Amino acid sequence: MREVAPGDLIFSFAGTFIRAIGIATSHAEEAPKPDEFGSAGMYWEKVGWRVGVAFTILRSPVRPSEYMEVLSPLLPKLYAPLRPDGVGMQGIYLTYLPNNLAAAIVDLLGAEAHALVRGYRVSESIPSISSIVQLRWEEHQMAEVRRDQKIPETEREAVVMARRGQGLFKQRVMALERACRVTGVTNGEHLRASHCKPWRDATNEERLDGENGLLLTPTMDHLFDRGFIGFEGNGELLISPVAHIESLARMGISPNKCQNVGNFSNGQKRYLEYHRDSILLRSKFMP
Repeated sequence: MREVAPGDLIFSFAGTFIRAIGIATSHAEEAPKPDEFGSAGMYWEKVGWRVGVAFTILRSPVRPSEYMEVLSPLLPKLYAPLRPDGVGMQGIYLTYLPNNLAAAIVDLLGAEAHALVRGYRVSESIPSISSIVQLRWEEHQMAEVRRDQKIPETEREAVVMARRGQGLFKQRVMALERACRVTGVTNGEHLRASHCKPWRDATNEERLDGENGLLLTPTMDHLFDRGFIGFEGNGELLISPVAHIESLARMGISPNKCQNVGNFSNGQKRYLEYHRDSILLRSKFMP
């Protein structure tokens, strides 16, 4: 899920048929399991990864098992979505398809699929659906914090303020940090205290832990929070392979220049490891 990028082609395979083609409209973002799933997917975790996809149902679905003489030689050795006989792999929910396999499937689906693939464009004017879901989830979490009478009122307010990188959390981060790690901006009015382990994933103690934070300008906070940039424990700036390079350059980050942002405390290194493992967007399939 974390390797999906806007514009990626997605085939929907259900009931032995490829019934729809979708185009990813977002990167993966954390979200609660949809309520409409009901009892389906009971083994799923409460919070998982969600990708926005614009699907089009095909008028002429295709059953891959009828064309395995064409498709079977193109199946990848690892994480193939189908068995050589065309039966779907139940343990594979979403997987990468080699370009030649994807092209062969589009050819089998015919003119309708070709038109969809050529005609789709991801509109930058439409907000990411998954971003909206994530925001609603965080609002739900903040409402739960506000209602929790077991937490002292002052702590409740501090935890809620921490979500916005302000209040007690920012004070604790500023005791460790002096400037934006990337841009060098020092004026506190232009800086946010950004969580390394996101607020939505953290315990209340971690949400207020100064070592779980970095001072970043709003632009860098956005890139860090969404997983487009990260940091190694030695201070090396990491750039996600799915980040938009031209946009990064306009924001002042040079993809071709190695940048070190300085030393981190041991606590910060621990939280940054979580960020690299769980938030930084990665794709080994991107060039």
